[in-house]
Amino acid sequence: MIPSFLSSPRRARIRVPAPLMLLVAMFTLHTGSALAVTAFAHASPATVTWLRLTWAALLLLVLGGPSLWRAVRAATPRELGAVVILGTASAGMMLFYSEATARIELGTATSIEFLGTLVVAVAAMRRRRELVWIVAAVVGVVCLTRPWQSELDLAGIGFALAGAVCVVGYIVLTQRVGAGFGAVHGLALAMTVGALVTAPLGAPAAIAEPNLELIVFTLLIALLFPMVPFLLEMIALQRMSRTGYSTFSSLEPAVALVMGMIVIGQAPVTVQLVGMALVVVAGIGAARGDRSPRPAVPRSEPVRTRRHGTAPANAPGGGHTGAPLPEIVDRVRFPSAPADEGPHDREPERAA
Repeated sequence: MIPSFLSSPRRARIRVPAPLMLLVAMFTLHTGSALAVTAFAHASPATVTWLRLTWAALLLLVLGGPSLWRAVRAATPRELGAVVILGTASAGMMLFYSEATARIELGTATSIEFLGTLVVAVAAMRRRRELVWIVAAVVGVVCLTRPWQSELDLAGIGFALAGAVCVVGYIVLTQRVGAGFGAVHGLALAMTVGALVTAPLGAPAAIAEPNLELIVFTLLIALLFPMVPFLLEMIALQRMSRTGYSTFSSLEPAVALVMGMIVIGQAPVTVQLVGMALVVVAGIGAARGDRSPRPAVPRSEPVRTRRHGTAPANAPGGGHTGAPLPEIVDRVRFPSAPADEGPHDREPERAA
């Protein structure tokens, strides 16, 4: 049994399920978000957001290495334009979310911002029976946000709604950029754009009164959000249908509620716990109902061909060797693969 197992590395290879990757991304993201709230006592949300984006951009640029610049030179104007829009949407999403969480509870801000994800899910819905999970998610979001509460901060709600608009662009453009550049390269470019976009709002205060402790602290937060969760999301988006991703993300308000309670002591009331249960049921139901083997945005054959011709198969970085990025990530981090790979999971055979 053991020799047979070792002689079949493709069968042994472990493939991390996309829903699990999203779940890890959510907990990482909202841990970073909760820690960021504690930083608002020392700097404005705009300054904290700019520092986080700058750290993420620098780290990802280093991680991308020389292959990143080859990818930029090989990119079409449309691909570069998509990166600029994604970076702007990501910056807006983070900035508006930070401004919202500085004024209202973490779970409430996340629930309102989730409406953007819900819009994408409804727009991409193709099976009527899946609408039941959308309805459950809507009811759960209402319970979590408690719109009947008169003490809600209208400015905070407004910032969260603006973040929801940015979420729509983030989801759509993340898929396109991830398919064209690969996760590390696409995210490095997007975070660089985001840092430049937010610099006029956040950089002046950070430069005028530098705070070394805050700078180091924002490095930690940048790893938790946006660097690690955005990378995981960009890879997962190429493995899940758009509807499956969007509806499974209905877990986010519940995760934010939990992390807000654990990290910064924002205790939920009974109706919020009911809402959390509803969105958890909706997320699990949507994940089980998503049977499509194809990603939301199929990888373009012309892009793969052009990339393959741009860099050799053993080029550093691995994001543009012709194989889909999730396959490359699996080979590097999990050097084995499941026996039941589908036709869309197998990498193309190469000559030795």
